[in-house]
Amino acid sequence: MKLHVLSLLPLVSLASASYSKNLNYRSPSEHHPSLGIAIHRVVKRNDPASSYDALSLNFTHGVASGDPYPNSVILWTRIAPQSDNSNSNVTVTGYAPLYDHDNEKYVTISKSPVCVEYTVASDEQLSKVVDSGKAYTSSDVDFTVKIEATNLKPYTTYYYQFHVCGSDNKSPVGRTKTTPNADDDITEVGLAVYSCANYPFGFFNAYGNAVRKDSVDYVVFLGDYIYEYANGYYGWGDALGRIPQPNREIYTLYDYRKRLATYRTDLDLVASHQQFPWIPVWDDHEVADNVYRDGQAELNNTEDSFLKDGGISVDQRKMNAVRAYFEWMPIRQVDMDDNLRIWRSFSIGKLVDLLMLDTRVYDRSITDLYWNTEYIKQIANDAGRSLMGSRQENWMYRKLSESAKRGATWRVVGSQIVFSHMDLSGINNNPVNLDAWDGYQSNKNRTLHHLYSNNIDNNIFLAGDSHASWVSDLVWLDEKEYDSASGNGSIGVEFAGTAISSPCPWGENITLFNANNYSNIIQTANPELHWQDMYYRGYYELHFTRDKVEANFFGLPTIRQRNGWEIPIANFTVRAGENKLQRPVGGGIVESGSLKFGKMEQNNLTLDTANGTWFVS
Repeated sequence: MKLHVLSLLPLVSLASASYSKNLNYRSPSEHHPSLGIAIHRVVKRNDPASSYDALSLNFTHGVASGDPYPNSVILWTRIAPQSDNSNSNVTVTGYAPLYDHDNEKYVTISKSPVCVEYTVASDEQLSKVVDSGKAYTSSDVDFTVKIEATNLKPYTTYYYQFHVCGSDNKSPVGRTKTTPNADDDITEVGLAVYSCANYPFGFFNAYGNAVRKDSVDYVVFLGDYIYEYANGYYGWGDALGRIPQPNREIYTLYDYRKRLATYRTDLDLVASHQQFPWIPVWDDHEVADNVYRDGQAELNNTEDSFLKDGGISVDQRKMNAVRAYFEWMPIRQVDMDDNLRIWRSFSIGKLVDLLMLDTRVYDRSITDLYWNTEYIKQIANDAGRSLMGSRQENWMYRKLSESAKRGATWRVVGSQIVFSHMDLSGINNNPVNLDAWDGYQSNKNRTLHHLYSNNIDNNIFLAGDSHASWVSDLVWLDEKEYDSASGNGSIGVEFAGTAISSPCPWGENITLFNANNYSNIIQTANPELHWQDMYYRGYYELHFTRDKVEANFFGLPTIRQRNGWEIPIANFTVRAGENKLQRPVGGGIVESGSLKFGKMEQNNLTLDTANGTWFVS
């Protein structure tokens, strides 16, 4: 009897392994069983008599890859009997409810999980296979598949494809790329940096432009992949045929799945995921506006907000958003703790160490919620306030020190919100943005103290969130002497990018002339700010070598139609060891915005930023 039981163990392990291959059954954290899926219950439903016909299944949202390591990468797809998303968060175990729109009621079905095979090869024809395997998916995880491809070589391009087991039903072929080993001495690497894509405001042309140019190795996404608002909140989705679904503010797991699925129908976003490995992190709108550790702008666990939102609590809404995010994004299940950690790091050879922070969702202290602005002003310098929580903060400092010690050339910090001080009093009633690093001054001071006191140089900070572009020397104002003209006193550079489609913070219909005048006021008021542009939607690329970083900012002439147009609006250089923008900054001239000690030329007009006057070129 004992021998008979032992002989079955390998078969049980093999079956379990093919299910656990799909990381989304353990998403978003192995330490949160209530959020994950009991695989043994999914296995029980594997009845050939209730299987889907392979031809009735569709790869509804393309393929994606992300979180590249030297020997592995995450691959993603969705294979489903319909494009609609699963309501499996409101069902009894083992059943997937679907909404019968004709009869206005939920119906439940019980179907076998879908078997999917994947192939990874070193050639586009998929003839030189380096990894392959089988995984299952089901309504429990919205029919998404997320696997870790292994046995890969460092800094190598690969191609991959999914197909329904035992059939010719295949996904598109995707392309991905591993990172180098940490000690590999590579010569260059390119990153496209994006943030803030708002579906009803326009097409995501910026994603596709890097694909059309094939100009980078990886995509870094700094947050606001989706927005939780309804179309009527703002935007012109009706006119563009871009109405996010559901067309209301979202709260449930189904809501977040459906919103992610809607965004993933944009063809340029699909193309970017198919061609480049992504390294993403969330901002606030993946959950809700101005979310923080204990609440968000519109939900603060008050009785009124709880009833208004159908009995969805702050914590439950956050859990729904996070679970859907991990189901739909090509992101690793990092070694999470009770905070559902997303912050993590990547070493791209000896050239770049990339730290991706979470300054929004799980660890930060209370922020500006619109009704408490005066209170936040009073506590902005409180030493007990943190954007990241003590664990993440100390992890960041340790990683920065380890990076410098190991001799990596560049340290890149992916933050959601602008780090540099921004005096906005010239155009705003509130002189600083309390929802950015300026609202957490002690945390900011501790970060700068660590960089300066440990002589950690070649620091590049990245930011999104603001829907405008900002390029600054990284300076500890009022503590270290700094000269704007030379850049002496700086400890690095910050590149903060505009939005893919979200509107300018000073008005979605702002004119170019007014936008550039506002930029000039802001630039003049801030000694470390060397370029500011608020007119263009777009993105930027960073190209790293051992000697320098080249930053290229691109503006999109229009996003109200799908096209591949873009304008190179500014270019900047940072030389290794100089810890400041190379002078003359931006080569002394830009195509839009306001450049300190330089000029802006566009449409036969030149803005002399020294005195704020315009003249005919």
